[in-house]
Amino acid sequence: MARVLIVDDSPTEMYKLTGMLEKHGHQVLKAENGADGVALARHEKPDAVLMDIVMPGVNGFQATRQLSKDPETANIPVIIVTTKDQETDKVWGKRQGASDYLTKPVDEETLIKVLNRVLGSQKA
Repeated sequence: MARVLIVDDSPTEMYKLTGMLEKHGHQVLKAENGADGVALARHEKPDAVLMDIVMPGVNGFQATRQLSKDPETANIPVIIVTTKDQETDKVWGKRQGASDYLTKPVDEETLIKVLNRVLGSQKA
């Protein structure tokens, strides 16, 4: 299955997202902040990234923008997974290059459906 990078500073969210992904056969890579997430994505070239927004240092919007602007990582779909649920946040996330935007707590079925959709569009 897919290799998915989770970028989130919450150990609880990391644990929950990892469990959902592994249950569906995905391999999980982990980063606890935006800067580490960008570096790991450049090095490992995951199939997709689940990106939190509110993190110390480089936030998820900045990290998403860096990944989407870098030719080496621009083709990796980024799904923002955050507690920020304002419409302006969603619009801004898409403007930074995110493929989709989910709000926490994320439903497992929704997460897998969105992940499968972005992975499918990536291979096309």
